[in-house]
Amino acid sequence: MILLLFVAIGVFLYAYFEKNAFSKVLSPKDTVEYKLNDLELEVFYNRPSKRDRLVFGGLVPYNEVWRTGANEATTFKTNKTLNIGDSTLPAGKYTLWTIPNDSTWHVIFNKKQYKWGVDETMQAMRDPAFDVVDLQVPVEKLNNSVEEFTISFDNSTDNLALTMAWDDVKIAVPLK
Repeated sequence: MILLLFVAIGVFLYAYFEKNAFSKVLSPKDTVEYKLNDLELEVFYNRPSKRDRLVFGGLVPYNEVWRTGANEATTFKTNKTLNIGDSTLPAGKYTLWTIPNDSTWHVIFNKKQYKWGVDETMQAMRDPAFDVVDLQVPVEKLNNSVEEFTISFDNSTDNLALTMAWDDVKIAVPLK
């Protein structure tokens, strides 16, 4: 009984001193993986929600570098060299950045690791000197709105793609 009392007091004190300790996380962390034969891919990112906001051209400005998610910089790992468009991405861990526009996005794989996605002035922390791949991909308009920013791998047509969708926008980055 005494042990349960101490546990209850500990939980109460934690909740009291840790602001929003039990509230829902606004941009939860997520990891997506893709494995086929000896290829292993992984993306770690934070998933912001639309929450009745104007996303692209508003919350995420057009023609500016975006950390491609929320909070920490989004990371992409591959254990094999990939061909992305006309560029080659060696095996390794990269940060993933985008520059959204209404008709195309620049998708950038950067070899530098950053502790956070933005600096204290909310500017993207990406250093272009470390860019390995910068690919432009077309925007696909969706009929249904996607509430939480979603990154996934799609190999449904034997053409592997890294997809990103949020609000009424989807892009697909071809991976070979």
